[in-house]
Amino acid sequence: MPIFELNIDDYSFPRPEFANDDGLLAIGGDLSVDRLLNAYANGIFPWFNEDDPILWWSPNPRFVLYPNEFKARKSLLQKIRNSNFDIRFDFDFHSVIKSCATVKRKHEDGTWITNDMEQAYINLFAIGAAHCVGVYENNELIGGLYGVQIGRVFTGESMFSKKSDASKIALYNLCQNADNFGFELIDVQMETPHLVSLGAKGIERNRFIEYLEKSYKQTKFESWKTN
Repeated sequence: MPIFELNIDDYSFPRPEFANDDGLLAIGGDLSVDRLLNAYANGIFPWFNEDDPILWWSPNPRFVLYPNEFKARKSLLQKIRNSNFDIRFDFDFHSVIKSCATVKRKHEDGTWITNDMEQAYINLFAIGAAHCVGVYENNELIGGLYGVQIGRVFTGESMFSKKSDASKIALYNLCQNADNFGFELIDVQMETPHLVSLGAKGIERNRFIEYLEKSYKQTKFESWKTN
């Protein structure tokens, strides 16, 4: 299938079923708040390297995690019980996304979170559409994640760990607070062995988009901040 080129003056997207086999749907456009919100509401997200044009994706199947299906090993639960972690929601979003961009991961070189991407999600955070979870130990940020909530769906964008299991602890606490923050499904976008080990599974893209459409009207952008 052809890759659609977006018009800079038009925030609309082609239908997700027009994506190619890898999930690539469109190219171009910008990272404005309006375009990003329209993308997420239609099951589309940006993902590209620094030297690439903006690429928009809608993979099939779509990998998701139901909060009550998060797989926590006994060792992780024991660590959570026995350690003095401070979990903060929507606290210092700038530091969380900066850490996601800069903390090195095994088997990965560089980052897809460019300066422009970073600013785009900071803009979404400013209106209550993007959110973060931070794991603190002795007031030091040691792990966390960020993403975007549309209706009853939270799309996780990136996680980081400065200490073992810190990102898992962030995800565990995100799942534990799903009801408080009004989402029923965590969109993890694409399959990775790590996410599968935590309980993520693939569902048909059409089913995922139907879920978005049903819950989109419930979208109410507000902070998760609790402390």
